[in-house]
Amino acid sequence: MNKHLDIAPEVAEALAAGRPVVALESTIISHGMPYPKNVETALLVEQTIRDNGAVPATIAVIGGRLKAGLSREEIEYLGRTGRGVAKASRRDLPALVARGADGATTVATTMIIASLAGIRIFATGGIGGVHRGAEKTMDISADLEELAQTPVMVVCAGAKSILDLGLTLEYLETKGVPVIGYGTDELPAFYTRRSGFGVDYRVDSPAELAAMFRAQRELDYPGGMLVTNPIPEEYAMDKAVIDAAIEQALREADAAGIKGKETTPFLLAKVVELTGGDSLESNIQLVLNNARLAARTAAELSR
Repeated sequence: MNKHLDIAPEVAEALAAGRPVVALESTIISHGMPYPKNVETALLVEQTIRDNGAVPATIAVIGGRLKAGLSREEIEYLGRTGRGVAKASRRDLPALVARGADGATTVATTMIIASLAGIRIFATGGIGGVHRGAEKTMDISADLEELAQTPVMVVCAGAKSILDLGLTLEYLETKGVPVIGYGTDELPAFYTRRSGFGVDYRVDSPAELAAMFRAQRELDYPGGMLVTNPIPEEYAMDKAVIDAAIEQALREADAAGIKGKETTPFLLAKVVELTGGDSLESNIQLVLNNARLAARTAAELSR
């Protein structure tokens, strides 16, 4: 085991026994939602994974230690501290470890730590991707590179709709990452169920997802697999409403000079504000939906 890694006892016991485990990110706790909603949601997501037959492993960096599985007190700490905890992507891990610092893990870093711990399935809200205007800014999320090289299945509600979804799919295709639609032929767009862009394959059961991922691992592919799971119909937002909010948020970000790793948290918070909080409830429900699917798939994979 990596000397910088701490695996929580419950998670370690499950892995040793071959029982299903699902990784969870921590950026959603410290940067994605306000306190105390962030802590309530994190604990509810963990319970949802347990209710569906798997063990949750929320991942973070605390005191320079890579953590696979957090205590309730550690989740509370991340939630209360909020953006006082660094948003940690791949490039940040060496500095955080060397300095004994804290970090809330993005999709990319959660994949890295999950893989080090031997966890193969990870549930999140939405992945990062190619930002709008990337042909000028080169703003492309490290999540896409991680999917190309780290053997973890990521279950999400598609790429965040603040992104350029067409270019995100093109990038994933270039990197050889299979994009699977769960019960859909179309890429979900986070707050909405459809984007107008097709996925590579449609799958209709957790057993089929597990079989596909098992085959990928047996073929020794270097990268992971992206499973896109549409937000439940009753929580999906009106596309015109969400598109208008995103366009306004993008204009305000540009006017304020928001760039780099601060872009996504700013845009998501602004969309919550512009939609009167409706997007926050949608965000919570899609994460819970992804947790259920990830747990059921992990259970099939462990058989």
